[in-house]
Amino acid sequence: MNNLDKVVIALDLGTTGNRAIAFDKNGEIVGDSYHEFKQIHPRPAWVEQDPVEILNSALRVLKETIQKSLPRGVNSIGITNQRETVVIWNKKNGKPVYNAIVWQCRRTADICRSLAHYRGLVKEKTGLFLDPYFSATKIAWILDSIGGARKSAEKGELAFGTVDSWILWNITGGRVHATESSNASRTLLYNINTLEYDEELLKIFSVPSSILPEVFDSANNFGITDKEIMGYEIPVVGILGDQQASLFAHAGLEKGIIKNTYGTGLFVMVETGKTVYQAERLISTIAWRIDQETYYALEGSIFSGGSVIKYIKDSLNLIGSVEESSDVARALDSNEGVYFVPALTGLGAPFWDPEARGLIIGLTGSASRNHIVRAAVESLAYQTKDVIDEFENAFGWKLSPSGYKLRVDGKACANEFLMQFQSDILNMTVEKAAVTEMTGFGIAGLSAISTGFWTKDAFAGFKKIGKTYYPEMSEGQRDGYCRKWKKAVSKSLNWAKTR
Repeated sequence: MNNLDKVVIALDLGTTGNRAIAFDKNGEIVGDSYHEFKQIHPRPAWVEQDPVEILNSALRVLKETIQKSLPRGVNSIGITNQRETVVIWNKKNGKPVYNAIVWQCRRTADICRSLAHYRGLVKEKTGLFLDPYFSATKIAWILDSIGGARKSAEKGELAFGTVDSWILWNITGGRVHATESSNASRTLLYNINTLEYDEELLKIFSVPSSILPEVFDSANNFGITDKEIMGYEIPVVGILGDQQASLFAHAGLEKGIIKNTYGTGLFVMVETGKTVYQAERLISTIAWRIDQETYYALEGSIFSGGSVIKYIKDSLNLIGSVEESSDVARALDSNEGVYFVPALTGLGAPFWDPEARGLIIGLTGSASRNHIVRAAVESLAYQTKDVIDEFENAFGWKLSPSGYKLRVDGKACANEFLMQFQSDILNMTVEKAAVTEMTGFGIAGLSAISTGFWTKDAFAGFKKIGKTYYPEMSEGQRDGYCRKWKKAVSKSLNWAKTR
């Protein structure tokens, strides 16, 4: 079959659902499929998923997308995934020993507190904070809480993986237990300076090395899909954590670009080349590793983003649809002093407070549901600004409308009010991608470039800006909004420990 007829498939393993997207030689989407899976909340601030349901969802969208792409052939599959989420399974029968513990889950806050004296060491070696967000304490929790799990792990019977490893293991028929550098760098077990699992960290977190996946370059050929499982033998080429895939799509090695993905959470990143920048309130992480060259990034991980809009729809019943939030917010000339701090699972960057809890403040007798909806939408913009302020501190930047740009993607970018307010509150140009699924586009690009299906220049040429937003707000109004926001956040901090 002529290479022009083939497609590259991005398998995007998200937090609330899985999507597969087929791109042709010209970068056009020629088929896609999406399927959600359940979120499990056994206790407040605990978040789980069924690994088998994740797998079945992934297989479904892959097979449907392949069928939509026929009679074309598939050049390769690239995988991008929700990071930090932990799955541990039995190597012999492939059965998970427990549900997947999701990146949002805060159940290991006490474990993190008990290890607090290692914070500096952990940050130096991994670039990460000692926080329940990351994988290591989740692994330890499963091994110590599920009967017989630790003993089985020490016997070499169990395997750990983030969701990329779990799916890769399954679609290759259990032949490949592997990951790549960007995902490994989110485990609290991988030293981003030496590019190896760190023996001292493994000991601190009580994680046996026998359960860990092998770490390869991001652009590696990870093996062939099993024909009995998938129906086809297809190379799996390229894996990246979802936010790194989005960054690769938006910027690659282009300078002056900050990206933010408005998904379940908000993930603000900037690539820093081959230099590890240590920032007090930001994550230093691996962006990707290609041809044995490692590129790093600074990241602000915000736990509650698009999930806030879903929360005010599903739990508070303030809007009938996510799309309605933009019109409701626009119906007001200002927020009239009402703020919503969405610390529904604690606060991530730049506060890193697992004990923070959500609040709505500034209500008066004249406040309506419109004020609460607007405050919830505004919270995404304020949180983004908090992180970008930290970028300024780390690099000595001075952001301006004509300087650094923010490139954005994710479902919440469809909210026109949010995008304009984001530009206003940052005093910065915001460019919204024409392709909404930039995470999938990024991993498709890595896979396609690695196999020669696309050239680097072709990939860069496929990127299109859908709409650009320019700041319109006065400095005084901007400062007033931000000052009140910071005051509101201060009220939410450490709330769960308050007696």
